[in-house]
Amino acid sequence: MGRQKIPIRKIQKEADCFATFSKRRLGLFKKASELCALCNIDMGILVYSPTGKPFSFFHPTMEHVVNQFQNPNKQLDDSSRLRYAYIRSKIVQLSQVLDNLSDQIEVEIERDKLIADKNKTRCSKAPEKIFREYIGAEDNNVRFSDVPINPDVDFHFILSFTIDYTNTASPKSTNGDFRVYWDSENLNPSQVSAIKSKHSNVKVAMSLAGDTINNKNVYFNPTSISSWVSNAIHSITKIVNEYNLDGIDIDYEHFSSDPDTFAECMGRLIFYLKQNQVVSFISIAPYEDDSVQPYYLALWRKYGHLIDYVNFQFYAYEKGTSVSQFLKYFETQKSNYYGGKVLVSFGTDGSGGLSPKNGFFEACSILSKQGKLHGIFIWSADDSKKANFKYEKQSQDFLASL
Repeated sequence: MGRQKIPIRKIQKEADCFATFSKRRLGLFKKASELCALCNIDMGILVYSPTGKPFSFFHPTMEHVVNQFQNPNKQLDDSSRLRYAYIRSKIVQLSQVLDNLSDQIEVEIERDKLIADKNKTRCSKAPEKIFREYIGAEDNNVRFSDVPINPDVDFHFILSFTIDYTNTASPKSTNGDFRVYWDSENLNPSQVSAIKSKHSNVKVAMSLAGDTINNKNVYFNPTSISSWVSNAIHSITKIVNEYNLDGIDIDYEHFSSDPDTFAECMGRLIFYLKQNQVVSFISIAPYEDDSVQPYYLALWRKYGHLIDYVNFQFYAYEKGTSVSQFLKYFETQKSNYYGGKVLVSFGTDGSGGLSPKNGFFEACSILSKQGKLHGIFIWSADDSKKANFKYEKQSQDFLASL
């Protein structure tokens, strides 16, 4: 079959619009850069995203291009000619450095993929017994020691949350500079050390972003990829070291950027954290929503080999989900995050999905027999406290029995 012609008309779906804008913008700027190099010309491009965010490309500088446009007949003096010749020369040199770095990153990514594939091949077929629980988001004075821990499972506490926003009446984005917002009075560094010392099967991670802060949505809103990644590496490494943490969980749920920018920021962050052994595991926490999934799927496509667990929020589906519906949802997400360890989940906060009362563990038994059950996670310990962690016990006993 011949190549099909794509009709040129407005894209109605917001997520698809963001993704298309990002890809086309990068393609446009790349072609512009190549044209400048091939033909030794000056060029300026200014575009606005669907959300009104400006993006620009100027060669050799914005000042030079704007001045030429405003004064097309004006001749440059010798000093200006030398200065712009030097700038052009530096641009060529930096472009070569960038190309070399990009090639090195691609080599490292491919190497990591090969290692990950080999490790998956070597893994035994024994059932996985991973239990994870979010803790500290709702200031219910819950402590690690309150939660029952079965010694026969791999137990992960996930501190919720660390957020790159100010803690003010009108919170502002801090562009990757993360601050602790979980209940740090009851869940402090000494208590992390104590629970890990008491239980050798316990690891502790922290979750990035979450849903809201002071009743305001938390948006992924980077000033630029490089500045966000730099700030995130610095602030997250500091918190990990202070609290002696083992991993991070990515849980952004609102976005002011396009999926490719999110994927690149998160990808570069987790690549650094793993390469430099800052953390030992990474997870993501997507859910089924057209304004969320495209971002995590873009991240998965390029950096999925660096992600250890997919904490899929199955409790974000409608209340009253049946066992058969749940299994269908699981297969859909298993396909979306192909090759990943998709964990099943439920909430103890009265949210939706398949509850333990309505067949959650029946669904787990079916998945276990099919060799597809990688683990269980619960949202959240704060909500479970009032029922004395009934379902935490049941979940761990189920996993330990496999």
